[in-house]
Parts: sequence; structure tokens; C-alpha cells
Amino acid sequence: MEPIFVHLHNHSEYSVLDGCLRVPRLVSEAYEQKMPAVALTDHGNIFGAVQFFKEAKAKGVKPILGCEAYVAPQSRFDKKPGGPQDIHHFHLVLLVKDEAGYRNLCELVTRSYTEGFYYRPRIDKELLAAHAGGLIGLSACLKGELATWLSRGLPEKAEAAAKEYASIFAPGDFYVELMDHGLPEQKAVNPQLVAVARKLGLPLAATNDIHFARREDAESQDVLVCIQTNRKISDPDRLKFSTDQFYFKSAAEMSELFKDAPDAIENTGKIAARCDFDFPPKKYHLPNFEPPAGKELSEYLEEVAWAGFHARMEARAKGDGNGDARGVHTPAEYEDRLKRELALVKKMGFEGYFLIVWDLLKAAREKGIPVGPGRGSAAGSLLAYALRITEIDPIEYDLLFERFLNPERISLPDIDMDFCARRRQEMIGYVTEKYGAANVCQIITFGTMAARGSIRDVGRVLEVPLPEVDRIAKMIPFSVDATIAEALKTVPELRALRDRNSKVAQLLAIAQKIEGQVRNPSIHAAGVVITPKPLVEFLPLYQSTKGEVTTQFAMSDVEALGLLKMDFLGLRNLTVIDDALALIKAETGRAVDIGTLPLDDPATFELFRSGNTDGVFQFESPGMKDLLRRFGPTEFRDLVALNALYRPGPLKSGMTDESIHRRHHPERIAYELPELEPVLRETRGIIVYQEQVMRIATDLAGFTLGGADLLRKAMGKKDKETMKAQKQKFVQGAKKKGIASAKADKIFEQIKEFAEYGFNKSHAAVYALVAYQTAWLKAHYPVHFLAALLTSEAERGATPQVVKYIGECHEMGIQVLPPDINKSEFRFTVEGGDIRFGLAAVKGIGQAAVEGIVAARRSLGGFKSPFDLFLEHDTKVVNRKAVESLIKAGAFDSLGWKRSQCFHMLDRMIEFGHEVQKAAAAKQNSLFGPAGAEPPEVPPEVLEMREWDESHVLSYEMDSLGLYITGHPLARFKDRLRKLVSHMIAEIDPERDFDRDVRLAGIIGSFKPLKTKKDERMAAFVLEDLTGKIDVVSFPESFGRFGTYLREGQLVWIKGKYMGEEENRRISLSAAMPLAEAFEKQAKRIVVRIFLPGLEDATIAELKTVLDGYEGKCPVQFELVTPHSYRVVAQSAEVQKVTPSEDLIKKIEGLLGENSVAVEY
Repeated sequence: MEPIFVHLHNHSEYSVLDGCLRVPRLVSEAYEQKMPAVALTDHGNIFGAVQFFKEAKAKGVKPILGCEAYVAPQSRFDKKPGGPQDIHHFHLVLLVKDEAGYRNLCELVTRSYTEGFYYRPRIDKELLAAHAGGLIGLSACLKGELATWLSRGLPEKAEAAAKEYASIFAPGDFYVELMDHGLPEQKAVNPQLVAVARKLGLPLAATNDIHFARREDAESQDVLVCIQTNRKISDPDRLKFSTDQFYFKSAAEMSELFKDAPDAIENTGKIAARCDFDFPPKKYHLPNFEPPAGKELSEYLEEVAWAGFHARMEARAKGDGNGDARGVHTPAEYEDRLKRELALVKKMGFEGYFLIVWDLLKAAREKGIPVGPGRGSAAGSLLAYALRITEIDPIEYDLLFERFLNPERISLPDIDMDFCARRRQEMIGYVTEKYGAANVCQIITFGTMAARGSIRDVGRVLEVPLPEVDRIAKMIPFSVDATIAEALKTVPELRALRDRNSKVAQLLAIAQKIEGQVRNPSIHAAGVVITPKPLVEFLPLYQSTKGEVTTQFAMSDVEALGLLKMDFLGLRNLTVIDDALALIKAETGRAVDIGTLPLDDPATFELFRSGNTDGVFQFESPGMKDLLRRFGPTEFRDLVALNALYRPGPLKSGMTDESIHRRHHPERIAYELPELEPVLRETRGIIVYQEQVMRIATDLAGFTLGGADLLRKAMGKKDKETMKAQKQKFVQGAKKKGIASAKADKIFEQIKEFAEYGFNKSHAAVYALVAYQTAWLKAHYPVHFLAALLTSEAERGATPQVVKYIGECHEMGIQVLPPDINKSEFRFTVEGGDIRFGLAAVKGIGQAAVEGIVAARRSLGGFKSPFDLFLEHDTKVVNRKAVESLIKAGAFDSLGWKRSQCFHMLDRMIEFGHEVQKAAAAKQNSLFGPAGAEPPEVPPEVLEMREWDESHVLSYEMDSLGLYITGHPLARFKDRLRKLVSHMIAEIDPERDFDRDVRLAGIIGSFKPLKTKKDERMAAFVLEDLTGKIDVVSFPESFGRFGTYLREGQLVWIKGKYMGEEENRRISLSAAMPLAEAFEKQAKRIVVRIFLPGLEDATIAELKTVLDGYEGKCPVQFELVTPHSYRVVAQSAEVQKVTPSEDLIKKIEGLLGENSVAVEY
């Protein structure tokens, strides 16, 4: 009988940028080769454990969990090379036998990161000895300790190490590992390894250290290692595997390789038989919420729920909040709903969960931390509304509890929480303190190689020219789930390029193999896990090089273990609302209660209808603003619907347009059956929400709401067999209610079609509430709202957004004042009807410096001279760089000093600061110390200095603020600019304008000359206009033609293709010219307006002389205006074409008055 062979040393993609093998592929290879089991042993982690077990069990393959650990040569706490051998670590494979082994492995890999990390996460033998129970050890590869000493000619050290490992593990649990990839080093070491094993009576085990599935995948793995090490494939000294043998070999291949040591093959099957660990069946491990003494969890939940319920009902009766008191729904209806929800929560055993969430949000409010109105399907729960977990009345807006918690499919609720972004970390601190630091942790997530990213990475490694790589990457459709395979089917140009160019074919083939692979671990934006016991008893932890500790399992895997996962989301809009309310209170004394705003405010809906929604949550994209103008919302339910309709599915399907048509043409509204009208009346006969699908199933086909939720989920998954059964159930149920089978069949098909685009109404409703609140603030307190918005954008360093919202201020007649040393606070503030820049927005000035400046200002009663800044201030905090930035930003202007004067005296200011500090120190050290230092006299030549010219002033503002504040180089061209371009930068729509040519004009900043690998010149820069900024790249072809026009500070017109990859939106330049030249060359007609009464012959003669001096190619026409506003357009026989230069326009306006010239483009 052939011995059973099992692969026990295998690396997946979770051996990050080293293993080129997905977990499902690893399992499939074992399954296809009829191996009974397979192990996963990634480098230093068990990231893929839960996924691995799920995949293997689904295929009937026994999963064996393991890890290739790194062992420190001495103590794991020694963060230096190990002696003269210069060894940082050895390799050692650990395999889990049972639950005790799993817990020990969790402890080992956790502490390898938190205690032993040095180049790699390391354990040491002391730690291993304390946690070896339930584990099997294999001596690993050539980097294992035994192989290392033998390859260095130190057999006695190898024997000593083997004895030590054998003593650490249980008897018979340490194996000497053999592998043969045809490497000379292995040929030399393997006989010695066998000799050590025979001498010491240790068992052998044969492995293949698998890194990829098939031999032909070796090239992809090689490229992956180059990506990891940032090297090119042609680099001679790069890290690489020198053979293609690290693939999933068959049992026959392995038996042939180790025919001289058959026991090494046989032992793999024996090891697999001894490894019996499995994750326990799912049960929930909720943290321990302690109710007040003497109370049960269910009793306490009832108490707080009913107290909250009565408070909500009182507010409803008064007309406060977002419900209404119209009496459509009776108090009895509310009471019955709450009783039903409480009974179900108790039956499911989730009382503790609701109390944990209630306590968190209650604590946040007590700390003054703004909390969101809810998120997701939780808004369908009246219990959540009573507990103030959500802020939308679910009965008033027909939100369904069963969409949130299905009684027919018990699963832990999932309530995500929005907090003020600035203070989110305080709430993580709160749960850490309440439930214990060992029991609370953020959750890991894995960045993967998207289609475009993999093409760019592989192109760099293969040294394909950057413009070519960029061109190929741009052919991949711009969507989250885009794949290279799909693009090759749907993009003929890409397919043709691959077919005619072997280098491109190679690039795409490799990129296709690695796309979707794990690229790096990082922290999930919101996920936090809370456990009743230390986390390491459930799962291992990971620590980044920055010291951030997370789980090693991703969010879905954490949930699969039954652990409580909560999303603590930082929502900047809550911070904006809170800051705006604080500014309103400070300036007007009015305390606005944002939670009790009437939801029918005319001014707010007028703002929505006008599309003036820049800064309004979820309603500020160009496409959404256009939708608002077309739809014309008049009530809160319209906002909920628009939130659901402005999604790719409804927009592409025509559902959104149809909704608008029906709004303005009610005669188009029709219902397949009268029974559908109560469900679909709100959305004019169109299924917009998932909850409507559920209502139709219950009302027409007799489904329970729980059953209807299962139908909704089945439609979302498009499972054909399940859908067939659900359709049969629907038709039969409808038949019992007197609906004909054919009609029921038709309705089901309609539901199925619309359900593909249906949105969660609960989520749409709560986010529409945040949108309404931000719009209300903008409608009633625009200055305060925009000041808060500017602070928010400045805090996250989003200069283009700051520029955009300053432009919005200007459009609304709100002046944005420059930073002022005597008036500015840390953040943007309101000053009369204007907004004052915050000092924190000045580059090079930290929070400590701003706090010090403000404190010194209060102490002195204000600064009278720039030197006053140093009277009470440490020059280490407000250093030279900070003062220079303040000068450039104009922060000293109000003191009567010119910026040029301050800059000239900067060294003297710093010296004065040092003198002040020395004097202060001397005074402390002497009872009769010297008097304080005196500011120096200002030299006469400084007093007489002129201010910098405008270009310098603006340039320095850009240096210090990242934007222009007192003016803009383009301001004088504002009207002409609008006609010259296809878009102002802020108007570019990421979806509508993607991959289209756009024409822009602006000033060049952050100019970076670059070179390709072929030594071709190219460049990248930032283009800024009056509304925003955008990155531009000029590849060698366009740079060769237009590079002379591209330089820092140049005003230019450009044409290029918009490439919008989320935050990395940019323009690929195809043409450019100086702005002045563009104004001249692209003008189609110049119109000179002449007001006829009082016009003198001398003026006409002078006008002709001026025009004659600018002969050119642009037609000129004359608009003759009479006192009664009659206009006649005429053309002169004598002057027909001119060059519409800036000089010409100035001369004509000097002669005929402002706005007497119009240029058409």
C-alpha cells in the first residue's frame, strides 16, 4: 500500500509578497490530487487560518493549521544581530495538534510581534518551551537552525540544537525536515540532516516549502518578490528563488525525490493524522456588561428601554424630533412594536449587546462627543430608537425591524456607530478602559493588488516604459471590482494590444495572476473587537512597525468566531456640525439643538432645490446637485429617496430618471395591482428600497417579515436554486390571497429586477438626516457652517477642498480674512460676517505653537509689534520656520508692518527671543537679576522698505498656506477664463468625466521634473484655478512638445484626459500653451460695446487707432447700445480682425469703460 503523503509546509498570499498562492487554490490542489489533508504555514502569522479552514472543510480536505515561525538566536528581546554569525533569526515550522496547541500558537505569534520583532516577528526558545504544548515542530528549510549550522560546517551545533528542540516539544513531536528543490546547498545538507536524525533517534518529514501552485507560476512569484523588495527583474543582486521547484508537487513526485528516506514521506501522513484541531462551532462570546447590583440583564434592558421610549413619546406629542404628531400612528402601535422587539431580543439572548451599545453612546453624549443618528439597518429598530442608538422614528418612516434582526435566522446584530472624527479615539479609549486593554483591539484589514495597481507594479518590475504602463492601466474600466480578465473581454483595444505585443502579453499574464493578492496588512478604518476574556485566548494579535496592535484575523473571520465586532466610525460631518454649533453659540449666544430641528424648513429645501449643496453631507457631488435641481425635493422623504436613487445601479438602469419623470408627471404613475399602492405610493410606483420588497412579499404573498428578509437576501445573492423555491412560495402565497398566478409571476419578476438596485431605506433615512442638518446650518448660518467646514478640511490637509470652499465663500459674499497674530484662533472662526483663517492652517506651525501664541497674546493683552511674540515665548516652540510662515501668510499685517519688513527683521526677532530667554534664566538664578531684554530699534532703511510686489505676496501665501488668500493670479481673468475652459477644476465629475478630454486653465505649482528609465524627460505638477487644484502628469511625448510652457508659477491653458482613481485623480496632459496665448489663439469673436449717446468722433478715431495696432485673426464686431437698451451688432469695413490680447482689452476699456469688451471662445 502506497504511503499517504501530505504537504505540511506551505505558504499562501498571507506570506505577504512572498507566497504567490491563494488559500482556495492551495486547498483545490490538495483536493484535486486526492490528498486527505493539507497544512497552511505562513511566515510569522496565521492571517489566513479561518478562511483556510472554511475552504478546506467545504472540499472535504482536512485543514492543518501551522506557522513558519522566526526564532531569535538568543533572547527575543535582543534587537541586534546574533553574534559573529550575523544571524537575526532561524526558521521553525509549528503545526497545531489540538485546542491547547492553537492557544499556544496564538500566544507565540502574538508575542513574536509585541515583544520579539526585529526585522521579523521572532519568538525565542524560552517562550517556545513555555508554549510548546499541543504543537509539532519541523526543523524548516535551509534557514532552519539545524540546516544553518550544518551548512556552516558546525555539526556539533546542529546536534545540540536538535536535542534542544526535541526536549522542548513533547516526545516524538519534533521532526527533522527534508526538502529538495535541486539546490546544491540542499544536496549538501540533506544527508547530514538524515545523519543527525538517525543518530538522535528523531523522525524525518519531507516537505516542499510551497510558494506557488504550478511550476509555471514561478515567474509570477519572482515578480512578487521584486515588488516586495522594490527591485527590478534585471537587478543582478536582488533576492530571488533560484529554482522553479517550490510548487505543489504530487505525492508521486515527492516519493520519487525522497525514495532514499521513505519514512520522511510516510511520517507526513502520520503527522496529519495527529493534527485534529478545529475551530469550535460558532457561539457568541459577548463582553460582560455589568448591570446595576441586583438586576438581571433582561430586567435592566426593559428598564432603560421603556424609560427612553416614554421620553421619545413625550417629545413626539410636543412635535419635537423627526417624527410627527399627526396621529397617523397610535401610541398603542408603538407600544406593541417595542414589546415585540424586546421579546425577540430576549429570546435571542442579545440583551447584553443592546446594553453595551446603549452604554457606549450614552458615555459619548456625557463626554460631549457628537454621535451620529445611526447607520444601516439598525434604524429599523424601535428599541434602538428608544435607547437613543438611532435618531429616526422607524414607524413614522416605515422602517422594518426584521431588516435588522431576523427572527427566522438568528445572528448577532450589527450596529455601527458614527462619532465625531476628532474624538473617535476617546471612545476606543473608553471601551478599552471599561472592558480591559487585553480584551479590546482594533481589527486588521488587508490591502490587495487591484487590477490597475498590479499592472503598474508588474510594469515597474519588468521595466516597461511608464507611459506605456499608464496607457495599459487606464484601459481597465474604473470600478471597484474591475478585473484584467473582464477588461480583456470588454475592451477590444486592450485585447489587440496584448495580441500584437509580447511584452504587454507577459505583463498582463503576470498581473492577472497576482491581482487581488494581499499587498499589505493595515488597520480597518472602524472595526474594534471586544471579548469577555483576553483576546489572545481567541485569536492572535499583530503589531505594525508603527506599534499599532490589531487582530490577525480580518473582520469577517472575527465574526465567524462569534466575537463582538463593532464599527467605531469617525464621521467628519459630525465634527463640522459640532464646530458650527459652537461658533453660533460663541457669536450669537444661541444654543441650537440640532436633534430637534423641524424637518420641513422652507429655506433648507430651497437650498436643496437650488443645488447649492457644496459641503452638505452626501449631496455635494456635481451629479447629485444636478439631480436635486431636476427632482426639486420638497419634503424629507424626498431626500431619503434621492439618497437611494443616486447610486450606480439606479442611475444606469434609468430608474432615477423615471422617478423624476413620475414626480413631475403624476399621470405616469401606475400600479400592477391596487394592493401595491400603499407600499409604493411614497416612491411613485417604483421599488426604490429593499424594505419595499419585503412589504410586497408580506402584503401580497403572505410572507412573514422574517421570511421576506430571507427573500431579499436571496435576491441580492442571485442564487438560482433558492430563487426558484422563493418564486414558487411567492406565487402560491399570492394565489391564496386571490392573485392570479400569471400576475404574481409577473410581479415577482419585477421585484427581482428592481431588487438588484434597491437600497437599504433605514440607512438612506439616517444619512438623509445628517444631510438635512448640514443643509439647515448652511441655509441659516452659512458663515458659521463654512468656517467649521474649512476647519475640517484644513485639519485633514485637503488643500484643494479648502480652496473650493473659500471659492464658495466668495460666491456667497463671505470674506475669508487672512491669518492674524492678534485675532486668529487655532481653527477658522467667525468675525462679524466674515471668516478668519485659523493659525493651525499655516504650514510649519504645530498645535503647541498655536496654543503658546494664543496664551502669550492673552497674557500681553495683544501683540503690538512682531517682537512681542518673543516676550513670553520659547523660540524652540515658535521657531524660525514657524515665524517665517506667519510672515508669508500675512499674520503680522495688522500690526502695521509690511511683510517685507518682517522678513528683513526675522533674524533680529529670533536673536531677541534668545536674549529674552537668557534674561529670564539670569533673573531666576540671581536675586537681583538684570532687567528684561529690550526690542531693537528698527533701522530707517527698513522703515522705508516697500512691500513685495503682488506676485511675491501671492507666491509666499502659497508657500505658507497652500493657497492664495489676499488675491489670485487668475482673479483678473475670471470672466474670460470661464468661457475658455470646459470645466473649472471643482466641476470635474469623477464618474461623468472619467476618461474624457477636459480643457482647464490655471497656475502651475509643485512642479517636478522627472525622467523615465529610458532617460526621457517628463513632469508632474499641480494645476490650480479659482475653484480648486488637480494633479497633472506630462509624459515624454507631450512634454517634448509643450515642456517649454511648463514651469513653476506659469499661467497655462491645458488639454488632457481625466483619470479619476478615487483620491488619485489627475490629468494626463496632451496639449498646453501659456494662458495669454490661449486667450488670443482660441478666441472666436471679440465684441466691443459702444454706448451711442454722447459718443464723440475723437473717441471713434482713437478706438480705430487702438484696433489697428492689434491686427490679427479674430473677428471683431461692435455692439451699439442705445439709451432704451436697443442693441445693434455691426461689423466695420475698416477693422475686421484683431489679436484679442490683454493689452488690447485694457486699452479699449480705458477708452470706453469697464466691461466694454467681451471675448467669445
